[in-house]
Amino acid sequence: MSRPRESHIGRADSIATVTTVADADGAIDPDDLPDGLVIADETGRVICFNSAAARITAVPRAAALGRPLEHALPLEDLKGRRWWALTDPYGGLATRVGQPERNLLLPGGREVLVSARYVRERPTGPVRRLVISLRGTEARRRTERSHAELIATVAHELRSPLTSVKGFTATLLAKWERFTDDQKRLMLETVDADANRVTRLIAELLDISRIDSGRLELRRQPVDLSAAVERHVQALTATGLAPDRFLVRTRQPLPAVWADPDKVDQVLGNLLENAVRHGEGTVTIEVAPAPATNDEKGTAVTVSDEGLGIPEESMGRVFTRFWRGSKRGGTGLGLYIVKGIVEAHGGTITVGRGPGGGAEFRFILPVGAPAYLK
Repeated sequence: MSRPRESHIGRADSIATVTTVADADGAIDPDDLPDGLVIADETGRVICFNSAAARITAVPRAAALGRPLEHALPLEDLKGRRWWALTDPYGGLATRVGQPERNLLLPGGREVLVSARYVRERPTGPVRRLVISLRGTEARRRTERSHAELIATVAHELRSPLTSVKGFTATLLAKWERFTDDQKRLMLETVDADANRVTRLIAELLDISRIDSGRLELRRQPVDLSAAVERHVQALTATGLAPDRFLVRTRQPLPAVWADPDKVDQVLGNLLENAVRHGEGTVTIEVAPAPATNDEKGTAVTVSDEGLGIPEESMGRVFTRFWRGSKRGGTGLGLYIVKGIVEAHGGTITVGRGPGGGAEFRFILPVGAPAYLK
């Protein structure tokens, strides 16, 4: 059994210590915590101020230790009220156990996320320790900016097709008799195409929501990736693309992959559409067996073209939201969704430069067989 040891964490009127338990990996040190940790004793003086707290608040540790909490950490709420006087942790309601996380301000307007826990020796007893957790607001700001960008992108992408749908339907309803059958057909085909565009955008938003929340559902069944690739190539050539634009290579034998066929089609459709739209020359699709995570067998699919490729400085942003290549168009959400789908299957996806100089996307799906078949 490991022995407890005492770690010096601060100085109030005398040296304050805390007992930490040393395990096989060593002792728990407040400075190892990713979030800021501030602890005040029963008198309200700071006895612990870890390095993350010093970094987040820009208050030196030496300037905080041993001082009254309201002086070491002079927090105000967004209305300018002094936080410790407002909450009164030592003299307030004895039934309180803490404060939920909220945005507070340090002098100079520096924002921090603060939550507190009141430690009592017994229920409704006096507060013996006040434990405060501090976090920076940068991650929350990034999330808020990402959501704002998503809303702005959706609004922009929806405005054009909805304007078209509204305009053509209003025109047809008001002047139906004045148009020839060919004119009516053209307008209705435009309305249909724009409605499909809106439907795709809504589907992408739903996928993003499920990926971000970890609720992307997979309905696994045996999937023949080689046949799926052939099916997508045939669909593209049926739209008028030359058959010699595509080169499919399959290395047998391929392991039986268990995956969601609809999601796999979504991945293949996006990668092939990108190669055709943004690349040039021959689009090569190779399907081959490959080792996957933890040496589990899997199948690798590589899609490459002979275009200009993706600049090296952009490689790290390809799978992020709203990334678009040199040619504008689309929402910039497709590859983000592709990465989410592949990773939900336990697979990996990478981007690089292909043999012909263009972009090369390679994803690996593990076998993923249900437990009862293993």
